[in-house]
Amino acid sequence: MTYKINEIFYSLQGEGFWTGTPSIFIRFSGCNLQCAFCDTRHKEGNMMSEEEILNSTKKFPAKHVVLTGGEPSLFVKETLLEKLHAQGKFIAIETNGTHELPKGIDWVTLSPKNNFQQKADLILKHCDELKIVYTKAEFNPYLDIKAKHRYLQPCDTGNLAENKKILQATINFIKANPIWRLSLQTHKIIGVQ
Repeated sequence: MTYKINEIFYSLQGEGFWTGTPSIFIRFSGCNLQCAFCDTRHKEGNMMSEEEILNSTKKFPAKHVVLTGGEPSLFVKETLLEKLHAQGKFIAIETNGTHELPKGIDWVTLSPKNNFQQKADLILKHCDELKIVYTKAEFNPYLDIKAKHRYLQPCDTGNLAENKKILQATINFIKANPIWRLSLQTHKIIGVQ
């Protein structure tokens, strides 16, 4: 089994519940959506076997692995998850929720994109962490999704003035709707990958 991998790197989780946790990121190339704010270059990547992926993850001391993309649910197979678990890894996935997940995921971060994309209907209806990219526009609060934790993350538009407005709108929304918590992209703030 081979996968198109954009990159594998070791850093701190910058967003959501696991912020600050040393993590091995396995970034898959390819997605079924095309969000304007996406930070993945989907055409880039190398084909890697499961053994090559495992050899890459062995280089790092962390047990926390994050499957990200692109959209990892399009590609990841149970065989890879079983092998990562055999290495003692805790497996988290960041998904847009439009596809079923394979068995063996330890933590699901669901970040729906149907506020931004057509044909982004959700299949997943429960997760560990619901993380919504917030733009201050009207949005679906996803109250029908069962989530242990709910986060709003201000959208990074690349424009500092616009980002400041979106951050303030996010804070105001959370204060008015306290089921939500703020998620910042701390990796960008502190300057790590």
